[in-house]
Amino acid sequence: MGWDFDSSRPIYAQLVEILKGRIISGRYLPGERLPSVRELAGEAGVNPNTMQRALAELERGGLVYTERTNGRFVTDRPEALQTQRQTTAREVTRLYLSQMAELGFTREDTVHLIETWNHGGNKDE
Repeated sequence: MGWDFDSSRPIYAQLVEILKGRIISGRYLPGERLPSVRELAGEAGVNPNTMQRALAELERGGLVYTERTNGRFVTDRPEALQTQRQTTAREVTRLYLSQMAELGFTREDTVHLIETWNHGGNKDE
């Protein structure tokens, strides 16, 4: 079964995001060998060339490295993973705050909602 993609954005960019998420969340562990391009492409339901392009992008970003005859591996550099985790968290937070502002919420309103939800408050407040 393929992965879910948004038809309004390039597939390879979405693959980068999905794979990056899997790496920084620990689904693919540091130093772990990734499935082959063909295996990942089959799982995602995309052309192997598209998957190759996404993996090359991750390699340029330092999250993946290639051993010539052994395949691709997740970086085992904790600082690279932590940096990417922080960058992704900032991007997600910025998007969330922007969407909340479009709904008319101030940052203070948004922080209050998060704190209320985090402490088990009424999610409909």
